[in-house]
Amino acid sequence: MKSDDGGWSGISIELWRRIAAELHMKYRFKEVSLDELINGTAAHRLDGAIAAITVTPGREDSVDFSQPYYSTGLGIAVRRLSVFDWVRLAEDLFSVRLLEMLSLLVAAVILVGFLIWLLERRHTAYFSGGVKEGLASSVMWSARTLTQSMPEKGPTTLPGRIIAVTWLVVAVTSVAVFTAGLTTYFTTYQLAGYVRGVQDLYAVRVGTVADTAAVDFLTARRIKFRAFPDAQAGLQAVNDGSIDAFVYDKPQMSWFVHAGYAGSVELLDAKFDQQNYAIALPVDSPLRIPIDRTMLHILATQWWRDLTSQYLGSTE
Repeated sequence: MKSDDGGWSGISIELWRRIAAELHMKYRFKEVSLDELINGTAAHRLDGAIAAITVTPGREDSVDFSQPYYSTGLGIAVRRLSVFDWVRLAEDLFSVRLLEMLSLLVAAVILVGFLIWLLERRHTAYFSGGVKEGLASSVMWSARTLTQSMPEKGPTTLPGRIIAVTWLVVAVTSVAVFTAGLTTYFTTYQLAGYVRGVQDLYAVRVGTVADTAAVDFLTARRIKFRAFPDAQAGLQAVNDGSIDAFVYDKPQMSWFVHAGYAGSVELLDAKFDQQNYAIALPVDSPLRIPIDRTMLHILATQWWRDLTSQYLGSTE
């Protein structure tokens, strides 16, 4: 992170300062774009590059990497739900899945009503008559039985009563399962959100930072996304509600959410597409071996554990 006075701080910065101090190296920081971190190092315009630089096969073709100093993955940031989302609820109430379930219940009501009418139309006055009167009464009886509003009149024949008892058991079970399913469905999504993992990204509006490893991940899985210039812009879009999920390097998002969006945006527990951060160096750089040796020593110290906990929390 860059402060107002132009100074730099952060995990990568502190790690490099510690490495340089132990190796007695003089250095200066140069602010460049992500592409220039790799391209400038490959062309020897830079002696090295350190940031949240993910080791990838494509980058390995042009630069050498030190030992990884942090292993992480991509994460998903979503808007923190504080009130019931009535718009989402309305969308789900008219979802294809719910309409299919309702259609099955309606079809069952009509089928049972038709069977009762066939068996009872010549034996029970309530179900007698033609299609218009008798069948309508049978279907109404079936519907009232399904809703557990027991009608006063019912079948009188043995086959009709067997079907009635069977339908009553099925109706009680179906309504209980249907109600429990709806309750669980809506409660789960209201409490946990509409995005709980990678599988949910296909059905929501997704964002990520342009020209990063997250783009490769989403593209490979054919997940549609909107590109943002940086993590702050993407998280602001989540906060504003213009996207539903933001996919990016989890440790960076963890810091940004903690620093500016703790009350409105949350980072899911899910972590995927493992990534390793390392220092990029020119090919065959004489600095690689001494940097590797020094860094491995530093990573085993309590200082490093305290540093990562300070910026990212103990869960990381």
